[in-house]
Amino acid sequence: MAAVHPDIRALMQKVREAGNPPFEALGPVAARKVHAERALALQSERDSLPVVQDLAADGVRVRLYRATPPEAGTAQPCLLFLHGGGWVLGSLETHDWVCRRLARLSGACVLAVDYRLAPEHPYPAAVEDCLTALRWLVAQAERLGIDATRIAVGGDSAGANLAAVLALMGRDGTAPASTCQLLFYPTVDLAITEESYARTTENMLLGASTMRWFIEQYVPRPEQRTEWQASPLRAASLAGLPVSFVLTAGHDPLRDEGRRYAARLEAEGVAVTALHLSGMTHGFLTMDRAAGPAAGVLDMAAKLLRETW
Repeated sequence: MAAVHPDIRALMQKVREAGNPPFEALGPVAARKVHAERALALQSERDSLPVVQDLAADGVRVRLYRATPPEAGTAQPCLLFLHGGGWVLGSLETHDWVCRRLARLSGACVLAVDYRLAPEHPYPAAVEDCLTALRWLVAQAERLGIDATRIAVGGDSAGANLAAVLALMGRDGTAPASTCQLLFYPTVDLAITEESYARTTENMLLGASTMRWFIEQYVPRPEQRTEWQASPLRAASLAGLPVSFVLTAGHDPLRDEGRRYAARLEAEGVAVTALHLSGMTHGFLTMDRAAGPAAGVLDMAAKLLRETW
């Protein structure tokens, strides 16, 4: 197994010293509190932006970020961002730092979605909310000063799963089409067939047992886990998808499925940038104070957005 990055070794030592039990031992409500406190404690100061606005997208709470106010008669591209957290954890607040940074680096808008969480709202509730937000974004684009022809989708972990589903729907014409998808350590196969589940130790932030618990909360009916709307890696074809960025981490149970998704994208004719950081672990992008590479990854992803737009 690949060596662990020094930043991650130090982070995991602090986590062990804190003595927090795994999320599945806490239950959803308590786990959300611990997850939020950990994320906010490990993030640097948030970028100051001229526009950060909470809105309602046909009943779904969203937050709009702008690096620059729109000028009259112009329209900005926009990234629809979907937060991670195993469909059980996470919020607009836990990923506020990431959204601000992506807005600043890309010079565009970011619209973050506060979709419903499991187990209170199991699959496909999160998909439905994200689709509602995307359709609202396109419908309100002119009013918001956004270019409806330059919309990207993206997210981390469970949010990357949802972004991949929206991109597939956009290709098939059941959702607005996207020009780019940013998939940060995505979960794309809920059937758990990858060897990385067996090889990944439970000493990392996301272990195999915790990931299995997330999946059980999100899709309690096993027969639904192979549907492509839950497991986009199982889509019959990935051809025709937009420009893609796929990040994977070496010490992550989702490593193998993410790399396989990137390989399929390339094999099926999609322009894809696949970045694998062998020493990193799951979730490091929301912990930039503890994981030095986080800032550079976001800069690379934002550059891809700028080039695509």
